[in-house]
Formats: sequence, structure tokens, C-alpha cells
Amino acid sequence: MTDAPVFPAVPGVVITGAGGWLGRALLARYEAERTTGRSTPRQLRVLLGSAGEVPDVRELAPTAQIHVGDIADPDAVSALLRGATGYAIVHAAGVIHPATVADFERVNAGGTNVLLKEAAAAATGRIVHISSNSPFGVNPRPDDRFRHDEPFAPWLGYGASKMHAELAVRDAVEAGQDVVIVRPPWFYGPWQPARQTTFFALVRTGRFPVLGGGQQQRSMVYTGNLVDGILLALGVPQARGGAFWIADSQPYQMADVVATVREVLAESGYAVSPHTLALPALIGRLAERGDRLLQRRGRYVQGLHVLGETNKTIACDIAHSTDVLGYRPRVALAQGMREAVRWCQARGIQL
Repeated sequence: MTDAPVFPAVPGVVITGAGGWLGRALLARYEAERTTGRSTPRQLRVLLGSAGEVPDVRELAPTAQIHVGDIADPDAVSALLRGATGYAIVHAAGVIHPATVADFERVNAGGTNVLLKEAAAAATGRIVHISSNSPFGVNPRPDDRFRHDEPFAPWLGYGASKMHAELAVRDAVEAGQDVVIVRPPWFYGPWQPARQTTFFALVRTGRFPVLGGGQQQRSMVYTGNLVDGILLALGVPQARGGAFWIADSQPYQMADVVATVREVLAESGYAVSPHTLALPALIGRLAERGDRLLQRRGRYVQGLHVLGETNKTIACDIAHSTDVLGYRPRVALAQGMREAVRWCQARGIQL
């Protein structure tokens, strides 16, 4: 296995959304570098969305300078970036499953605009903006793959908000800012939120719905692989202005994802149901229609939204990331799922 990329030698690093799944994975990598003496920036600043995230973040990164505030609040972001000349920024703040549909644009698009403006005023260094697969919708065929220059076809409110954020990044690059876009698909791995724990529990009990035979393809990314890709995007000069898919080597069939999780849970000592909840693809189409109807009315229902994507192929090609960044995922599905289960077990999280 090749050595993991490291944080670049810059005066400091700023991480927005540091209390989230990806944010905490970045903090864990930073702290591992700091305690082992690998190349690490002199200062770490983080932006958290709520004071409730402070204890966990303080435990993960005891030397971090912590700011609590709204990414869409210019005063909060200005305070975060005060004196941060030359600092690298990982912009991971965002909302995936909001209270209302309006939060998508306010946080994902509006917050990105605020960050870019305040970063320009503070003369920071490179910014890595964390995007998503959702600005590109779903693949028309199971064998199709999103390319790095894929045209936008946003999927509902979240996809539109992340598209608008990417367009803001394009404008910032044209204006002279050093920004790189990283596009991850479905995460898995340590620091997972409750929704991923629910996924494990549903698979274990045989209640996770596998639609249409489970042949649809899904790109996924182990959190450690994603951190590797972000660190490369921070440090590779020729990445400036580019957009990069960061995922595992190949997409997985949904049926294989479920089977792998079942096997990992069984080998980890859990009682796993031999059954699978097989449903027709029509269920996903009906859920999608309901999701669209509710979002047009300003409402968001997480379970309905997730079910509406379950019968879709959402898959990307990482060749451009390999060519430009030198990105090569070091962990594949089974091992990554083992690490996620071990992380849950170490914290007494029930699956």
C-alpha cells in the first residue's frame, strides 16, 4: 500500500463543516500527522455549525482553533478567516438532509458564495470545495459513468444548490482565486452519522430495500480514500481550477454492497438475517415522484428522498483524478466496511 498523502506545508488549514462525517475524518488525519511528526501546517482552524459539536472536535483535534457559526453568515466567516493569509481551506460545510428545502440554497450555495468572498478578502491560499454527484443527476444506463467534464443535470433541491455552488467556484476561478472542486459520491467509513448506522441496521435485519434486482451501479468512497483525494487536491499545483471525482476504484452493484455489509457484520459477530427485502423498481419511481412533489412545496422527507434514489445508477469515472492528482484509492469496500463496523463497536454504537 502506498503512503498516504499529507497536508501541504502552508501556514495553516481551515476546515468548514468540521463537525460532520468528512470534517471529523479530516481532523483525525490531521491529528495523526501532528502526533507522528509528519508534515503539518502550523495552525488548524475549524468552523462548526453548533456548540454541541465542540466536545467531539476538541477531543479529535485538541490544538484546533474552534469557531462556531453559520457558513452563510459573512461575519462568522470573516472572523474565521481573519489573519489567514496563505491558509489552505477545505470547504466541507453543507446540508444534505435539511429541515426545509430552502436550506439547500441558503447553506450550500449561499454559504459557498460567502466563503469565496471572505477568502478573497483574506488572501487565503488554495480552497478545496467539496461538491457531490447530485449536480449531475443519475446515469442514463448502468454502464454509464460521470466524467470530470460532465454537464450539469441537477437532482432535485440538493443537486441544484450544489450546482449553484460549483458555478460560484467557476466564477471565483475566473476572477483569479485558486479553487479546486472535489466530487465525492456516497461515503462510508469511520465517523459515520446516524443515517449510515441505520443503513447497517436495516441490512443486518433484512429490511434494507433492494430495488429492481439490485443491478444498479453505485460509486462509493471510503472516508480515508476521500481524505487522500482532498489532500492531493490541496497540494497538486496543476489541479487549480479543476474538478475531480474522488471515489473507490470502480462502482459497485447495489446487491453487492448489501451482500458485503451482511458478510462484514456476520464476521464481526452480529446476528444477520438471511433475508433481503426485494422490491420492484417501481417503488423507487413512486418515491421519486413523491419526493419531487413535496420539494416543490418546500418540504423535505429524508426517507422518501433516499428511497427515490435507490433504484438509480449513480456512478463516476476517476481516471482524470488519477491522471492529474495521482489519486489511487487504497481501501476497497469490504475492508472499508470493516473499519466502519469496528469504529461503531469501539464507541458502543448499536447496529
